[in-house]
Amino acid sequence: MFSQITKPQNSKLLTYIIGATATFAVATTAYHYTSSKKTSFSIISNESPKVFIGDNKWIDLPLLKVEEQSHDTKLFTFKLPTDDSVTGLTLASAVLTKFFNEETGKNVIRPYTPVSDLNMEGSFQLIIKHYPGGPMTNHIFKLKPNDTLSFKGPIKKWDWVPNSFERITLLGAGTGITPLFQLARHIVENPNDNTKVDLIYGNKTPNDILLKHELDALHKKYPDKFNVSYFVDSKESNLDSDSKLHLGFISKEFLKTNIAKATEKTHVFVCGPPPFMKAFSGEKVSPKDQGELIGILKELGYTKEQVFKF
Repeated sequence: MFSQITKPQNSKLLTYIIGATATFAVATTAYHYTSSKKTSFSIISNESPKVFIGDNKWIDLPLLKVEEQSHDTKLFTFKLPTDDSVTGLTLASAVLTKFFNEETGKNVIRPYTPVSDLNMEGSFQLIIKHYPGGPMTNHIFKLKPNDTLSFKGPIKKWDWVPNSFERITLLGAGTGITPLFQLARHIVENPNDNTKVDLIYGNKTPNDILLKHELDALHKKYPDKFNVSYFVDSKESNLDSDSKLHLGFISKEFLKTNIAKATEKTHVFVCGPPPFMKAFSGEKVSPKDQGELIGILKELGYTKEQVFKF
């Protein structure tokens, strides 16, 4: 365009032409950005808005739908403020939930780890087990679509850096699968992360195994990066053919043979109910204090620094 402008009669005309050209270029850039949120290049950022940004503010989000997972566990999908919003959570992190208990006159606050993809737009999902005496689960299980629940976050649990270890072990039981699944899924689906993942997951029965379809799909798609073994107290005959399904308690002998030995290149992540934690690692004292390592993992030679308790 500028090559066509030759010796204008006065400087005011040249200033006008250059100014108009610049205005047109900016307007064109803005138009292309607003016309398509998926543009590959723009002066204006098109990053999805993050909902949980660590500003210590609670946000009320509506329930979209509820899906049965087992006899006492459900998958809850909550809607984010806009269709292109993302949670803003990092690997691995959780959110806090809150509601006001009118019976006690106090707020009830509990942490939960989303099981949906961290980059999922418009909504996120929580798997929650109903505990009859639990005020939060009693409240959540009474929610209907469009009812709201207060959330805050992110609550960072572990700052995962790809290729930090050659091989990790995820050891869990019951709903303790949620942070382990978040970790496993995003590690094995990341083509730039070569970490090998072994998941050992215990439950009462095969029907209590949460996210089994998703875990089996991960193993099938990434057999060289992800391996899973299920342990159950009782085993229905129709599932006897599942080679990944084992009857009984997760034994010290099984772990000794099937998970990576304790070295600076390996790590173990543990999550489960108190009796499970006591048997394998001991419970953490607080969110900032992991407590001492006890139990089977210590007997296998792991140190406190090589085990993380969710």
